[in-house]
Amino acid sequence: MIPYGKQDINQSDIDAVINVLKSDFLTQGPKVPLFEKTVADYCDSKYGVAVNSATSALHIACLALDLGKDDYLWTSPNTFVASANCGLYCGAKVDFVDINPKTYNLSSKELEIKLIQAKKDNNLPKIVIPVHFAGQSCDMKKIHSLSREYGFKIIEDASHAIGGKYLDKPIGGCQYSDITVFSFHPVKIITTAEGGLATTNNKKLSERMQLFRSHGVTRDPELMTKEADGEWYYQQVELGFNYRMTELQAVLGVSQMQRLDEFITKRHILQERYDLLLEDLPIIKPYQDKGGYSALHLYPIQIDMEKNTKSREQIFNNLRSKGVGVNVHYIPIHTQPYYRQFGFSGGDFTISEEYYRKAISLPIYHGMKFSEQDLVVEKLEIILKG
Repeated sequence: MIPYGKQDINQSDIDAVINVLKSDFLTQGPKVPLFEKTVADYCDSKYGVAVNSATSALHIACLALDLGKDDYLWTSPNTFVASANCGLYCGAKVDFVDINPKTYNLSSKELEIKLIQAKKDNNLPKIVIPVHFAGQSCDMKKIHSLSREYGFKIIEDASHAIGGKYLDKPIGGCQYSDITVFSFHPVKIITTAEGGLATTNNKKLSERMQLFRSHGVTRDPELMTKEADGEWYYQQVELGFNYRMTELQAVLGVSQMQRLDEFITKRHILQERYDLLLEDLPIIKPYQDKGGYSALHLYPIQIDMEKNTKSREQIFNNLRSKGVGVNVHYIPIHTQPYYRQFGFSGGDFTISEEYYRKAISLPIYHGMKFSEQDLVVEKLEIILKG
């Protein structure tokens, strides 16, 4: 089976992890700060806070921005449930903004329309989470401008997008946001097995996220309420969690970061080949915005239903049966059973729903051979024209 995504682990990665296993620290050692600095430096941000998953990073980012009961968090329906769940974890209310039909990202036009109405209704969001779907940045300049006008904070969900750029600057530099979150799950661009990281240029936000990831406990004299009793002393100053990343994960991340640009370059080569090979097939290829440089986590096509007699399900199942591990990203969050209890239903965000009905993600990953890519296209062509 050709997977839709896959990690790429080399001997340097393995050696780095083995060296940590032989060291004095398996957790809370020097590799986590090194990984944080490595990612922050790459992204041109001042601070990085590493955690055990991007879900945890989203949660502590919301907490650092004081999201709470009766606040609103808005995000895209076309994302994994974690992008919205982080708001519920904080007791906030969650709502959605439909996507741009070309980029599949949260639409800045739809956002503006919704903000105008929300201001009239006195229920403006406290936080908006634009999701850089498939590795392509949202229209952050416009979203940032709207944040200034309507007073909300921005967390970029860049789980798909490390190594990408927006307006010639690295995604994660937080030029147009308060915090950016990355994921290092094995199918993402680089991996730490499981893991996430939040970047920011705000020292206070960095400090608060560090507290929330480690029980709310600190030994920093500036954050404590009184002078320490001794070198052993610590204080709990927030209600935090155990979201720490281990040294094993961190050193794997440091090693993987050395090949990040290589990974992105290969994905662009594969994307260009797909664009050519799929030219004559009855599908809609993913649009690449000229203002950005996608990390290309996914290559999502849409089945052109006007030119096909087969359903998306038939095409999907046929591809899987022929050894092509396609996937679908994503089931719109508002249609999930859990979210229906909040009053959401099918038909609420029609562009996301229409995209979902046609979407299939084709395999794309650093180690993919051209022969494997040719086979994917060959099988797809047979199914579509058969």
